[in-house]
Amino acid sequence: MNAKTDRLSRSLGTQDAVFIGLGSMIGAGIFAALAPAALVAQAGLLFGLAIAACVAFFNASSSAQLARLYPASGGTYVYAKVRLSDFWAWIAGWGFIVGKLASCAAVALTFGYYFFPGYARYLAAGAVIAFMTLNYFGIKKTANATKIVVVIVVLSLVALVVVLILHGTPNIANLQPLSGSSGLYGILQSAGIRFFAFAGYSRIATLGEEVKNPETSIPRAILLGLSLTFLIYAAVVLSALLVVGPATLAHSNAPLVTAVQEAGFAQWQWLVQVGSVFATLGVLLSLMAGVSRTLFAMAEDHNMPAYLAKVHPTYKVPHLAEITVGLILVAIVLLADVRSAIGFSSFTVLLYYAITNVSAHTLKPHERLFSRKLATLGLVSCLVLAFALPIASVIAGSGVMLLGFAIYAVHRRQRGDRRSIAS
Repeated sequence: MNAKTDRLSRSLGTQDAVFIGLGSMIGAGIFAALAPAALVAQAGLLFGLAIAACVAFFNASSSAQLARLYPASGGTYVYAKVRLSDFWAWIAGWGFIVGKLASCAAVALTFGYYFFPGYARYLAAGAVIAFMTLNYFGIKKTANATKIVVVIVVLSLVALVVVLILHGTPNIANLQPLSGSSGLYGILQSAGIRFFAFAGYSRIATLGEEVKNPETSIPRAILLGLSLTFLIYAAVVLSALLVVGPATLAHSNAPLVTAVQEAGFAQWQWLVQVGSVFATLGVLLSLMAGVSRTLFAMAEDHNMPAYLAKVHPTYKVPHLAEITVGLILVAIVLLADVRSAIGFSSFTVLLYYAITNVSAHTLKPHERLFSRKLATLGLVSCLVLAFALPIASVIAGSGVMLLGFAIYAVHRRQRGDRRSIAS
């Protein structure tokens, strides 16, 4: 391991990494993305969920192999820089940062509106500041807080499934037709939307510089976290569909709360409300850590302001990157409502994983844990899901990526001019 990959504290064990992954995945997606997925696919969202999980597995296999070889902060930004080129590294980093900043703001606002709608923006800003402070004091603090959040969320979801299945009235007719009214296109759209709820496994790879024994811990944590998330999601979605049907879920702002109410157990809706509040907080906490590490890695290469590459001498975290992410998010949640940004975020993140798969495709046989075919399947499926998203999401996401291309071109020209003057 070279010196560059030992700047941050390697304090996360496999269990810590699994919980950070679960905190990123078992979050707002199950509470917020269920309604739009049901709207476009009806009962076909079950197939959409399975497709999203398969795409996530393809991507996770690529991330696991690359993180094993390059256990440094930055995730796909680092892999693309080593395996592809500076251009693809920049595009990956840009897509991740912009997409995930939008996700962070959307998740923070979702928390605020679930908890106390009249003060949603201030609560969102307060949550961001609290987590910025927590992350500042070390990744171990982040991991411990995430464990508490994950346990609360999982218990609330398990209790929800028990209430719906054992005390509700499941109706198999609610699963007809399984293909939905829009057929394959609707299913693919729902898969793209549901992918938002699986994308958190990359947080483990993004924090690779802070994981002990990364060669074995990271692949194990990624695949274990993804498997557990799929099982929990499948149980929740299937039980909600059986009890209340896709139409009811599709037209609700809080579909799981509606499911409990429609089943005749309104007195238990607090289970969902507690779970949703903690879920959004868990996702926000891990997302902020992931964005700051990518900023940190890009600053190391002079693709972001140099101050973002500083490491706290005591806590061994990129503290100035943490603070920058926090201040940007506070400004966003106080000034704009970006809860509709889930689709645009899914588009940029799917392109990010497409680059992950291209990077994994370059691995030599002795560097591989899995077949190269998985990387090919991951690349193709990411592109298909990205462009199957609602047209507004595709247009917004494409605009953001084109802006990234322009910034890269200007940045390269400026660097070239500086080198010419120096020589």
